[in-house]
Amino acid sequence: MAVQLTYNPFLPEVRADPYPTYQALREADPVHRSPFLPMWVLTRYEHVALVLKDASLSADRTRFEGFDPPEDFEVHQSMLTLDPPQHTRLRGLVNRAFTPRTVERLKPRIEALVERILDGAERRGSIELVSELAYPLPVTVIAEMLGVPAEDWPRFREWSRVLAASLDPLMGRQDAAIDDYVAARNALASYLSEVVAERRLEPRDDLMSDLLAVGELDSRELIVMLNLLLVAGHETTVNLIGNGTLALLRHPEQMARLRDQPDLLEPAVEELLRWDSPVQLTARIATADFELGGKPICKGELLMTLLGAANRDPGQFPDPDRLDIGRSPNHHLAFGRGIHFCLGAPLARLEAQIAIGSLVRRFPALRLAGDPELSPTVTLRGLRALPLALR
Repeated sequence: MAVQLTYNPFLPEVRADPYPTYQALREADPVHRSPFLPMWVLTRYEHVALVLKDASLSADRTRFEGFDPPEDFEVHQSMLTLDPPQHTRLRGLVNRAFTPRTVERLKPRIEALVERILDGAERRGSIELVSELAYPLPVTVIAEMLGVPAEDWPRFREWSRVLAASLDPLMGRQDAAIDDYVAARNALASYLSEVVAERRLEPRDDLMSDLLAVGELDSRELIVMLNLLLVAGHETTVNLIGNGTLALLRHPEQMARLRDQPDLLEPAVEELLRWDSPVQLTARIATADFELGGKPICKGELLMTLLGAANRDPGQFPDPDRLDIGRSPNHHLAFGRGIHFCLGAPLARLEAQIAIGSLVRRFPALRLAGDPELSPTVTLRGLRALPLALR
């Protein structure tokens, strides 16, 4: 009797390594109607790219036929879950803060932060990469951009953890998860409201003051925007630095290659993004009936695009399960595609290049000093801890 192929991202073995499951789905059922989750699951590059580029599909989760939040649950829509023209207006307000040219000006500050952290680690001879570098680096950068006081940065760790977990496919079915999410969202909103009130009285040279000066955001939109920028502004980078470093440690020939050829740093980060994507999936809602891969998609149904699966598709990437830091071309989908392409991609790339490049350059004896600890989230794939020895 044949075993039914089912996408269940919550199985321990799939959490630990989702790529064999992705391969099985891609080969046998690339447009997969999940009996476990009320959605279509897409694993081929061509389908994922097509859906992400299709402006007729919606990012608005409230248009999903199965969207059924608790009665007293208040939905807060951010740029991630809005369609044009609302999405276009909001993205236009912050886009200039994250252009490659603007981000390049942050390079000296990012380099100084990384060197300071690694100087302390070098004296100790060890580092817990996530808590000591991968997390504080992007949080410091985005908080400074927004103008959030340094003494408050540690408070974001728990709020961010809970809000990031809310992105997982079944969060809406779990009462405890919803309660935690609402509490974290409200705590962060309350905190941000206080900082916004201060900026209204005393504007500074930061992004929060710039958004206030434009005057196009109402109070709710501004708080939701700041919430998104603080959380999304560092979560991807934390996972990229952690996942990327672990991948190099598990492929020492590629780490040695990067150390010997530092000019490969930029393509190396692109390959690390492809190899173990920090964001594994994102969704779109069908706004009309259509066909995809020979399957009938109905209006209101949800299409889950597995970015991590698309980035290992042999139809797009020769020998996709081989880590190759010199891979070219490398048109991965780790940052998405289309109008919702990750706004912070230039900043994430720069932070990862500096952090990973400095680690590899400064510590030839870099090695694991314990077992990596995987984060429990599905949408965001990353590490809770990565203990390293430096000598």
